[in-house]
Amino acid sequence: MSNNNTIVGAKIKGIRESKNLSVEEIAERSGLTVDQINSIENDVNLPSLGPLIKIARALGVRLGTFMDDNDALGPVVTRAKDREAESSISFSNGATDARKHMEYHPLAQQKAGRHMEPFIIDINPTENQDFQLSAHEGEEFIYVMSGEVEVDYGKEKYTLSEGDSIFYDSIVKHHLHGAPGKSAKILAVVYIPF
Repeated sequence: MSNNNTIVGAKIKGIRESKNLSVEEIAERSGLTVDQINSIENDVNLPSLGPLIKIARALGVRLGTFMDDNDALGPVVTRAKDREAESSISFSNGATDARKHMEYHPLAQQKAGRHMEPFIIDINPTENQDFQLSAHEGEEFIYVMSGEVEVDYGKEKYTLSEGDSIFYDSIVKHHLHGAPGKSAKILAVVYIPF
């Protein structure tokens, strides 16, 4: 399966340059460091969704702009057999030693003008539980298809099993990961106001 990390970094850099913005300006607008922006653009590290959402807002684009070509105006159908063959995007868990924590399979890559980002996400097992919580505007809906996940939300922790779901405001600091040492598959729908 191919990986879209290079595409994401290149798109961010291309959009930033097309708007004649410096890395320093994006860092200031997003609240991220210059080093974080550079590592994302140069494909050194692709962080969780929180920082990517902050960059999208700083650039004045949708999050989906980094991941797709955005050309279909009508409904978009993603067949299961095609989804597995499509490329995916991997994100780290916020730990410096982790490169791949979650593998995102976008479900509406070609849908123009969308405000929701639906994904099937494969969560890889990890023993490292030193996660960095993040916050961003919007809402998230998570449905556990298989396995067990933990959601750190503010000062609370929720454990979800197959068939469980959670809907929360993303403005509260949060992090979703597999239960210690366990893998999972979830349906996630992220809404980000634009």
